Amino acid sequence: MALPVRQQLTYWGLATAVFLFLLWALGGVILPFLVGGAVAYFLDPVADRLERMGMSRILATVIIFVVLITVVILALLVIVPLVIQQANDLIRSAPTLFEQLRNWLTEQFPQVMEEGSPLRQSLASIGTTIESRGGAFLQQVLSSAAGVVNVVVFLVVVPVVAFYMLMDWDHMVARIDDLLPRDHAPVIRHLAGEIDKTLASFVRGQGTVCLILGTFYAVALMVVGLQFGLVVGLIAGLLTFIPYVGALVGGALSVGLALFQFWGDWWLIVAVAAIFQVGQMFEGNILTPKLVGSSVGLHPVTLIFALSAFGTLFGFVGMLVAVPVAAAIGVLVRFFLAQYQQGLLYRGLAGRAEADDGEA
Repeated sequence: MALPVRQQLTYWGLATAVFLFLLWALGGVILPFLVGGAVAYFLDPVADRLERMGMSRILATVIIFVVLITVVILALLVIVPLVIQQANDLIRSAPTLFEQLRNWLTEQFPQVMEEGSPLRQSLASIGTTIESRGGAFLQQVLSSAAGVVNVVVFLVVVPVVAFYMLMDWDHMVARIDDLLPRDHAPVIRHLAGEIDKTLASFVRGQGTVCLILGTFYAVALMVVGLQFGLVVGLIAGLLTFIPYVGALVGGALSVGLALFQFWGDWWLIVAVAAIFQVGQMFEGNILTPKLVGSSVGLHPVTLIFALSAFGTLFGFVGMLVAVPVAAAIGVLVRFFLAQYQQGLLYRGLAGRAEADDGEA
């Protein structure tokens, strides 16, 4: 005999409360395990494909991590220092850029940019503010990131956790399935499958789209000769995680920088704008339909709210679990809405009469 609904809700509510409390109290401790689990989840399809090609799970895991560690080492040695250098250069050049913008606006709109006008004073102070505080902010971000996710975590704990979780992923899933309440196991499996489908489409798919577009934007902008192309391209690729935001922010920033750097060479400015146009066409027609799908059930507004709320409540760890929790909540809401629309509370007496007539 199944437990009463009220008692079941009590147990599930207590489990949720314990999870949130542990997330708040042990955020720094469980961080490497969350990161390692995320890496294992992201790479599990690759391991499954290698297994279907005839490799053992251990061999597939070893090959994946050899490639992954090689890529990470190359990024740390080559890309990261270059990104930091370009970010610092961009911050230091901010006063000059805003001074050029102020001079151009003064020539084009002298009545708006007259001496002492609010817009003129604002432009004069923005560049100085970015230069004075931008370097300190960048240093603070780097130092806080090093404090939250230290070198030992990245170089030792996370790879070890990810390696063992990836190797035992199928066994862990089977073990969890064995522990499900027998009366509710089919429904839980269905909901878990929907959550996994949403996460696979969004996290794996959108993450891959971000990586491809970020690489394309960075390389293309550097080939054109944009001075801070690597930083702008990576920013645009990262913000692509939120639909349309990456292209808008990256395109506006790139074209703005191109106007200062290539003023008079209009074909270079057009080339910078065309890079983002090509990237958007490539994303909308090929990448997103193939890697993400037409509908993943995770609205951008929901994603932004989840990241903001969990980041505020639980810090960096909360931001890591925000997307999975948002996906799970979305699936559960759709499930309960479907149950509600099939029940008497929604259908009323007319729906009950139709059901009785159908049975008769």
